Amino acid sequence: MSSTLSWPSRAAQRKFLPLSLLSRHLAAAGLLIGPAWALAQTSPSPAAAPTPPAVPAPAPTEAAPTVQQVQINGNQLSDVEERRRSTAAKIIVGRDEIEKFGDSTVGDLLKRLPGVTLSGTPGRGGNIRMRGLGGGYTQILLDGERVQGGLSLDSIDPDQIERIEILRAPTAETGARAIAGTINIITREGFTKRRNEVRASIGLENGRVQPRASWSREDTLGPMNYNVTLSAFRFDRADASQVHTVNDTDDRTEDKRSNSARNGVHLGSKLQWKLDGGDTLMLMPMVVYSSGSSHGDSSFEPGALGTLPYSASASKTDSEFSLARVNSQWRGRAGEGNLELKAGVGQSRNLSHSWTTEFDSAQGGDQREDDRSQGVERTGNASAKYSLLLENDHSLVTGFESEYARRNQTSQQLTNGVPATADYGDDYLANSLRLAGYAQDEWNISPQWAAYAGLRWEGIRTQSQGSDDVNHRNLSSVWTPLLHAVYKFDPKRRDQIRISLTRSYRSPDLSDLIGTTWLAKGTNSETNPDKAGNPNLKPELATGVDLAYEVYLDDGGMLSANLFARRISDLMRTLTTAVPQGDGSTRWVASPQNIGNASTQGIELEAKFRLSTLWADAPAVDLRSNASLYQSRVDGVPGPDNRLSQQAAGSLNLGADYKIPRTPVTVGGNVNWTPGYRTRLSENQWAVQSPKRVIDLYGLYQFTPNARVRLSASNLDPRWVETASTVGEETATTTSRSYINWALQLEMKL
Repeated sequence: MSSTLSWPSRAAQRKFLPLSLLSRHLAAAGLLIGPAWALAQTSPSPAAAPTPPAVPAPAPTEAAPTVQQVQINGNQLSDVEERRRSTAAKIIVGRDEIEKFGDSTVGDLLKRLPGVTLSGTPGRGGNIRMRGLGGGYTQILLDGERVQGGLSLDSIDPDQIERIEILRAPTAETGARAIAGTINIITREGFTKRRNEVRASIGLENGRVQPRASWSREDTLGPMNYNVTLSAFRFDRADASQVHTVNDTDDRTEDKRSNSARNGVHLGSKLQWKLDGGDTLMLMPMVVYSSGSSHGDSSFEPGALGTLPYSASASKTDSEFSLARVNSQWRGRAGEGNLELKAGVGQSRNLSHSWTTEFDSAQGGDQREDDRSQGVERTGNASAKYSLLLENDHSLVTGFESEYARRNQTSQQLTNGVPATADYGDDYLANSLRLAGYAQDEWNISPQWAAYAGLRWEGIRTQSQGSDDVNHRNLSSVWTPLLHAVYKFDPKRRDQIRISLTRSYRSPDLSDLIGTTWLAKGTNSETNPDKAGNPNLKPELATGVDLAYEVYLDDGGMLSANLFARRISDLMRTLTTAVPQGDGSTRWVASPQNIGNASTQGIELEAKFRLSTLWADAPAVDLRSNASLYQSRVDGVPGPDNRLSQQAAGSLNLGADYKIPRTPVTVGGNVNWTPGYRTRLSENQWAVQSPKRVIDLYGLYQFTPNARVRLSASNLDPRWVETASTVGEETATTTSRSYINWALQLEMKL
């Protein structure tokens, strides 16, 4: 969903950065953009061209006809210029950046963007995070709509993406469920010019082939403009890991190995009709299907101490995912303004069947676990937006949104052919209804000042019923005021300051609100607990402030420094406790709880420029870098390391691109680094994550204007990644292996 705003901005409301943290972060700023800061001071502002002397025109002859030449410039704004003019303070990532490394997944692409990190092992995807904050803090949108139905972004081929918008602060129109920020992925736009492209690539990881292909077409068919993108992929991967468990009686290491393959296809399109009076109608169907299987085995190393849960195990899993949805959009005039109506429906299905056999288990003899599950989710949404230009350079936008989701989950857990304990739920039915209304006004106060004010209300109702036959309900609603302002020191120059005061929130996931409990696979323990929902969860509320200084260079580069702070109330955190059972035994159960207040703050630095701008005789190397430093504190948890869960201390990206002169070759690379961290979750729970470093390189050879080949290598110098979880006296440490991924891609315009 593109914003109607035209100046830049940012977000937050209360709790500015502590001076001690601010001074440390500003000192770090020099490491990133200090060498480039001279460009901001020496780069000249565009000057008016001198008026050439008048030259008498020759007298026309009788034979010379009069010809009038008209030149029309309709060039699209660059990503950097669109960012400078946007009131929503959004970072724009266009097709050039998306195509650069030939990434096979959206996650691989996002990890190089400012302030974005991924959980998990490199090359294996993971949750997308902004400002180091974990799941639920970052709002993910697809074409301006929330991602629903269990759709994984890694199932979307990067070739289907037109651009990516990153908003570090919420706006009334895009939604306020964005404490960390918003990532809006825009798929291929409607018809702009005739285009017919084919891409085919072959990847190689650890001796296993990963083919991928896509086809994109833009054209007209009678009164209809359309684009369509079809992509298909196959992943074939091998994984290895070790799990080291230590408690007061045991010290054991388990080796795990697995092989998995997955095939998928994705079809997306936009069909557009221009109606009488300038109105437009658009249909946007999407179909996604994937299926896969995996098998693995594990064994304990010789010499393991204590009582083993089993001596070895073997497992197999088959899974299938399908999604079909269609969205519609109508735009037209309504009185003095413009009206936009949207509606959509969708359905997704997720099937899984897994078998695990534990040989010589602690229960005596072999133990077989058989798990089947099927989830079907139906969704619907409708919205209306009205925009109106008023006097005194005001732009008013009001809107209403509704969204409904209904999920039916059926599952069966068998141990040696016997169903799981009756106290635990197999099946559940849940639904959620979200309503929202908003109003926003953006206006240019003067040539130097622009402002934006918005107010949004959002209410969510969830209902769930599990094996306990109790109907659980949860109601929550939030008012979120938003204020952004931009100040230009001189309208003729290109440096500016943004400040934003906002309120945002994080709502519980539907699965967290379901009043049922799921059994853990394997042996129940402190570090492998059962999972339970909590129908009484309340949403987190956050107020904060963002302050940014930006310099836009004449060569299309830019420098920026952004400070932010958030104060969070009703923090949600999953805690593990021992729950007595009816037969006198005890089971460990992890359940989300509201535990109190927290705060987070940090600084984000970014620099993009051409090396020759800083050093006149330097080669034309395009440099890009971004660095972030974060700090957080949870009030209800004793220190040290009482940070927000899953928040790293920062992130760093350093990259460069170079077009070799007089050749059709372009080369480039990027280094991504995320430091390790230790987090205290409660008085007796800790989580540890090791540092991660990912090196990516690519080379591009342009055969003709319509054909090129790209060779890329992701995760050069692969390393083992370590995570650890401690509950009470037990610590489980998982060490996972990562691999180099090579890819050769052919791109052709037909």
